[in-house]
Amino acid sequence: MSDTNTIIAELREDVGKGASRRLRRQGKVPAVIYGGQRDPVALTLDQKALLHACENEAFYASVLEIKVGEDRTQQAIVRDMHRHPHRPIIMHVDFMRVSAKEAIRMSVPVHFIGEEESPAGKASGVVIQHQMTEIEISALPKDLPEFISVDLSNMDAGDAVMLSEIVLPEGVEIIALAIEGDENDAAVANAVHIKESQGTGAAAAAEAEAALADELGEAGAPEIDVEEDSEAEEDAEEDKGE
Repeated sequence: MSDTNTIIAELREDVGKGASRRLRRQGKVPAVIYGGQRDPVALTLDQKALLHACENEAFYASVLEIKVGEDRTQQAIVRDMHRHPHRPIIMHVDFMRVSAKEAIRMSVPVHFIGEEESPAGKASGVVIQHQMTEIEISALPKDLPEFISVDLSNMDAGDAVMLSEIVLPEGVEIIALAIEGDENDAAVANAVHIKESQGTGAAAAAEAEAALADELGEAGAPEIDVEEDSEAEEDAEEDKGE
């Protein structure tokens, strides 16, 4: 079960592109919280605090406490986030309210464990391929995991670990299997042999890419005036977020 994170927010009265741009110049992030049979509410977040919160992957797969003022607190999850295409700036965040009695559908990251200790991990000429980095699940807020662990410690060459083989925390189900059953089962990871010819080809491709990069580097990359295009880019992002 995930720990609850607290996000400090302020009510936002001014809305629209101009107001959002002014907020960003002040180091703020426009946001909105909606759902739960209640009206949407426009919010303002601190840019630095939000960027720090985003460094933890649990931020994207946890129930958050959105605290507005001294007393008002709402539980929500991150439903959407828009980032600046060139700068480390969050443009807009959408939060969706959650109810303790209603299951949440969301994608959570996959953590692979036991890979190095597995027979496949120790074998020469065998590579373990991760076919998924996240899995869509359904769970009540109290049962929502920050990640799903996939144990590869018994994997041997030629093996595959399927969605249906994952040991899930109590109260959690995988959407793909819940809706379509075993017909929608898929590999999360597999261990395959690497042929010598494939390795040679990969090495040759890597050398070719390195040579091309050197050539482009000598020619010099065209200069891009980020400041000149920043307002147009902000307008485009605001069209998505507002």
